[in-house]
Amino acid sequence: MTIKNVGLIGVGLMGHGIGKNILAKGFALNVMAHKNRAPVDSLISLGAKEYGTPAEIAKASDMVILCVTGTPQVEEAIYGVKGIATSLRDGLIIADCSTAEPASTIKIAADLKAKGAYFVDTPMTRTPKEAEAGKLGLMVAGPADVLAKIRPVLDCFADTIVNSGDVGAAHQLKLLNNFLSISHAAIAAEAITVAGKAGVKMEALRDIVLSGGAMSIMFERLIKVPLADDDSAAKFAIKNARKDMRYYTNMTEQLPVASFLGENVHQLFVMAENMGFGDRFIPRMIDVFQKINGLKK
Repeated sequence: MTIKNVGLIGVGLMGHGIGKNILAKGFALNVMAHKNRAPVDSLISLGAKEYGTPAEIAKASDMVILCVTGTPQVEEAIYGVKGIATSLRDGLIIADCSTAEPASTIKIAADLKAKGAYFVDTPMTRTPKEAEAGKLGLMVAGPADVLAKIRPVLDCFADTIVNSGDVGAAHQLKLLNNFLSISHAAIAAEAITVAGKAGVKMEALRDIVLSGGAMSIMFERLIKVPLADDDSAAKFAIKNARKDMRYYTNMTEQLPVASFLGENVHQLFVMAENMGFGDRFIPRMIDVFQKINGLKK
């Protein structure tokens, strides 16, 4: 089967860029209504068709891409009253670009395979900027022939695609990647706060860190907050970071592997969300550190 009609559930910050690039490469695109109409209307203006339920999307599509918040939303899209599982047909492929729990991914794949459909994990890295530019990074996992069928669609919006193994492996890899990046952000936020309290020049901190072994992409993004009050370099909500860290610590517990740092970072983000920072972008962890240290009201 050649993929011609692509369904997209989750037209948000990342999904808009994914959909735009799929349309630009000549595929038909079916999208589902979203609480934020702007990205949906934008894709419709470019030629996408709108449907009301996951079941309708599945019926109209050769493959469906999920780009939702996490496992509860993925499971609702699959198993809900008007979910994809109610409208399956042989050969339908669902590619999950969300950050989700690997155990759930494996279960969904088994359930859908029993009904003749395929569920593969294709989580993303990078930001909405790269999504719009068609330069996301993807980790993919699942049967080789299924991944080969959807590769032309994935190539529309990604310039890096890493094959991770069997179903569930890409979501494991994604959680490891996010543990590293979110932890780097937490460490950078603490270091920047300490530097501010000590009176260290932020330009000097930036220059020395970015020139040596302490350099990280997250530090480069977070240092823009004290220098220019700019948190737009990492448009990823603190509440989503908290969620991803919970998925990571769930995974380590299930293995089981002791995860001292993971638990600490997770609790830091729980605290930040409880303090009212959940909807703020991750660079605002600096504000969290400043507040708990009495440097900011």
